[in-house]
Amino acid sequence: MSGLVDALAITAVAGLVITRQFRASRLDTDRRWWVLPAVLGVVALREPGLIDTHHPVAAVLLLAADILVGLVTGAGWAWTTRIRVEADGAVWSRGSRASVAVWAVGIALRAALYGVGTALGVRQEGSALLLALAVTLLVRSGVLAWRLQTERAAGAPGPAYRDAVSRPTRKEPA
Repeated sequence: MSGLVDALAITAVAGLVITRQFRASRLDTDRRWWVLPAVLGVVALREPGLIDTHHPVAAVLLLAADILVGLVTGAGWAWTTRIRVEADGAVWSRGSRASVAVWAVGIALRAALYGVGTALGVRQEGSALLLALAVTLLVRSGVLAWRLQTERAAGAPGPAYRDAVSRPTRKEPA
């Protein structure tokens, strides 16, 4: 893919994922949660230029750091996502304010890595970012599936949205 197509694909996938996380959405527990990240990973790995041949050591280190950031971001995103299991077995998820913080830190770290790569003169393609996004989505989906499985095994219903938040009582005007 060209750089423009890479940028558009990454922006579209990230935009879709980020906007969907803040709406309550039903999780399809029978679905293969790993398919989208696997497709993104294959597309990223098929692209030439994943590793800069003029700076291979620095490029591999930057790629490893980007994948590590993807792992941490995916895990943080999954642990800050609220899950609600209804009486009929329907499972709903929704991102929290902490999810916004996880995304902000992840994006800032990726920008810093890009800056380091630019300062070192390492040519960075969009395929590395696409691979890191695939890792983020894979970890997030896997941790959510694991959380849901352990909650169902325990037999306890999942927490509803804002269960831990105390609501202030409103006083009637006199």
